[in-house]
Amino acid sequence: MSTRKRFTNGTGAPVADNTNIMNFVMSDHRPSRRKTHRAAERPPFERIALILSGGGALGSYQAGVYQALAERNLHPDWVAGISIGAVNAALIAGNPPERRVDRLREFWETVSGPPSGVRYFAGLKIHDNFRRIVNHGRSLDALLGGVPGFYKLRVPPPYLHRNSSLEVLSYYDVAPLKSTLERLVDFDLINAGATRFSACAVNVRTGDAVRFDSTTCQICPEHVMASGSLPPALPTIKIAGEYYWDGGLVSNTPLQWVLDTPPRKDTLAFQVDMWSARGDLPRNFVESEVREKDILFSSQTRMATDQFKKVQILRRATAKLLAKMPKELLQTPEAETLAAEADEKVYNVIQMIYRKNYAGNFKDYEFSRSTMEEHWRSGYSDAVRTLRHPKVLQRPNGQDGFFTFDLARDGREIEISPSIAS
Repeated sequence: MSTRKRFTNGTGAPVADNTNIMNFVMSDHRPSRRKTHRAAERPPFERIALILSGGGALGSYQAGVYQALAERNLHPDWVAGISIGAVNAALIAGNPPERRVDRLREFWETVSGPPSGVRYFAGLKIHDNFRRIVNHGRSLDALLGGVPGFYKLRVPPPYLHRNSSLEVLSYYDVAPLKSTLERLVDFDLINAGATRFSACAVNVRTGDAVRFDSTTCQICPEHVMASGSLPPALPTIKIAGEYYWDGGLVSNTPLQWVLDTPPRKDTLAFQVDMWSARGDLPRNFVESEVREKDILFSSQTRMATDQFKKVQILRRATAKLLAKMPKELLQTPEAETLAAEADEKVYNVIQMIYRKNYAGNFKDYEFSRSTMEEHWRSGYSDAVRTLRHPKVLQRPNGQDGFFTFDLARDGREIEISPSIAS
């Protein structure tokens, strides 16, 4: 290990004073905590929202994105998530800013530990052509042994339980996740309201989407667990006499709900997806299964964004029209109805969607340490590249008051490594 002087970053964690050290030299391959971009003042928006979709093991991508945002002092006022996105959201909202990256790191290192006890070799490099086969083998660990700190095989198995019991509805027990959340998340801090927290689930009886929000209810571990209880693997979660499943069964993103919830505010929204709605035509059965899952769970972010943009254009046009109307018309019921919907708020919706070509149809439950680290690095790198585009943090000045940035479309020309300081 180098004996050169060591410094600390914004989280207080030490980093080596050697800008040439790469991730494969580091003892555990974790993304460097050295800042690769300067801290900035808060952008001119009333609200910063972080919106996290579901995606299981892919969720460490979101943690990497958050690390980059935190280094730019882009701490969200509102964090909303579904499934694993709700877990990441709780880790963020349930900790003070200076501890959030460390808590995310602790969670993801916990769940990426090998259930079989096989040691993780940080220096082992695998060619992409062989990666899918290796990762498939690693995913069997999660299927047969569970995931440390997340879920374990139900014993006895569900078919040995009596009908109508909750145990008969799932293959795994999520008691480990509850313990992990209680250890890493300060639910009193969430309920104090410093950072708004929301998690989305679906009511099993009615099929309706349900939103657990820290402004309307006391958030507890069960609310987070309910948002990620995808059947039949994970169990139904009972809260106050009702039963809930994974919110991704209805929609895998709370984007439109966050943007549209009154009172509407000037908003800088970071939407982080792990499934791509767009992709190539499959060439075989394996790729067909991968593509099916991408389409099934992709949150259709672009469609939701386009729909909201059209509505917001109408709201702004209505506000301008009402300002020109004579007083007698403003007092009519029709004008009052329009006034209730009119506003001149502005929105930046920044989209980041994770893509990996070698990933198989098991990518959402392949929790190995090396893959987790790769997801994290990719999220960090994508966020850094996004934040280098100046319009991302500027208020839109067009007539529609709306700006979207899609990293896949607008930001792939710059490659950044989180291990190299700039």
